[in-house]
Amino acid sequence: MAGLTALSEILEEYQLVETEDRYRLLIDLGRQLEPMPDALKTDATKVRGCSASVWVYPTVAEGRLHFLADSNAAITKGIVALVLSAVQDRPAAEVARMDIAEALAPFELRKHLSANRTQGVPNMIALIQETAERYAAAA
Repeated sequence: MAGLTALSEILEEYQLVETEDRYRLLIDLGRQLEPMPDALKTDATKVRGCSASVWVYPTVAEGRLHFLADSNAAITKGIVALVLSAVQDRPAAEVARMDIAEALAPFELRKHLSANRTQGVPNMIALIQETAERYAAAA
């Protein structure tokens, strides 16, 4: 699988389209996520605080974090893919230092999406950063 589109490329397209097309863009982005095996969709990998079910499973290879993720809602899955576009396959130490919320700020998700769709984003970011910090400390 080709992997996720770079965050900067997604932002360029996102800023050019109207709100309705932004939903489609997010849905298409969610389709870029590599399939997550059902066996990994457990209570331990579930992100708390999301209105839809979201699962995130970290792996690490050569010090780089790679996340498998999924959601049972198409737009939420797109938001998950958007968050992962900021961190996927980067060194754990870099992700641990990164301000992911700031990287996502230009998308103005809270302005364009309902509170239900965005309420779990801070929890997902926290989970990614805690994971990155754990892997960076172990390196």
